[in-house]
Amino acid sequence: MNADINGINTNYIDKGEGDIVLLLQGWGTSVDLYSAVIDKAAEKYRVLAPDMPGFGATPEPTSPWHVGDYADFIIAFCEKLGVRECIIFAHSFGGRVTLKLTAREALPFTIKKIILTGAAGIRHEPSEEAKKKAAAYQRGKKFLSSAPMKALFPNALENLRNKHGSADYRAASPMMRQVLVNTVNEDLTPLLPKCTPETLLLWGRNDDAAPLCDGEQMEREMPDAGLVTLDNAGHFAFIEQQYMFLRVLSSFLEIPLD
Repeated sequence: MNADINGINTNYIDKGEGDIVLLLQGWGTSVDLYSAVIDKAAEKYRVLAPDMPGFGATPEPTSPWHVGDYADFIIAFCEKLGVRECIIFAHSFGGRVTLKLTAREALPFTIKKIILTGAAGIRHEPSEEAKKKAAAYQRGKKFLSSAPMKALFPNALENLRNKHGSADYRAASPMMRQVLVNTVNEDLTPLLPKCTPETLLLWGRNDDAAPLCDGEQMEREMPDAGLVTLDNAGHFAFIEQQYMFLRVLSSFLEIPLD
């Protein structure tokens, strides 16, 4: 399905009936990736799952958005779809958006419960090795950005960026690279105490994108949060340990088990 959200032709899934579960996706994914979660939740709820701008089948924003801009977009999406209260399911980047939403003082809808899996938002102090690599990258970037070097080696700067950037950075378009930089440079740790709805933290023990220590910190600093960990699962625990993931999700959402 599609809806015009502030001039953006937004792709979204609308499945099931009942109270609303709003699904907020991870960075660079399509909502289709969450089909098992959507199908399970739709057994009892109406699931709304928008592809946020720059992801899936929804066009990129026309400027390099920050996380707050994505929160504004979700607010507009909920207004368009008539959402007055919901349960949020969020993965990875969607966790950042969720933290921004729960920190809003005048949010126009009520968040009843939250499920966070592999949620991002806690910024870690880089190691000394990472600092050295970053400094070397900045020196190389400055050198290769000069007009003579661009003329002699037109692809060198892009090759340097690809070498030092993350997989998400390398896969992103120029616009979404700027969005990614804006995103990862914002530490949302101060917002954790403001995330007051009952929250299930459902984490893959081997998550190397949002490490388990992030889930543990969220459990400590969120007023009403509980952490469940899944062995032999990483950042995509809802795929890697789908059976157990869905059983825990069903229990939290009071969906009858098969």
